[in-house]
Amino acid sequence: MNLIQTIEAEQVARLVANRAVPEFEAGDTLRVSVRVVEGERTRTQAFEGVCIARSNKGLNSNFTVRKISYGEGVERVFPLYAPSIAEILVVRRGKVRRAKLYYLRDRSGKSARIAERPRDLPAADSKGAAPAAAASDDASTDAS
Repeated sequence: MNLIQTIEAEQVARLVANRAVPEFEAGDTLRVSVRVVEGERTRTQAFEGVCIARSNKGLNSNFTVRKISYGEGVERVFPLYAPSIAEILVVRRGKVRRAKLYYLRDRSGKSARIAERPRDLPAADSKGAAPAAAASDDASTDAS
């Protein structure tokens, strides 16, 4: 690893320590809280929409979020490690087969919907817990 990559890796580690970056990909619905400075006051403004692209370039990583506001499509590109981003929250996970969802720009209504990805549950725990619960139910019915 050369010197520039080493410095960038240190900076990314420092920035992640201050604000955790959740795992998300294209198709996920995100709520990005952005710090807005108005005069001497600062406030946070939420921008919620579908992540249509993500570019991973180390410290220069960014992602594009698209939402429909009053019938008009609005896209915004956010640097992943920008200090102006207060929080990134994954609202729902989308099931898509593309890395870039630029085709959503031409679609509206039902054709622009994205199916929700099922939650990742540990398979061993769910299989192991169900028979034990059923066995305890059987034992309680036999005792009575």
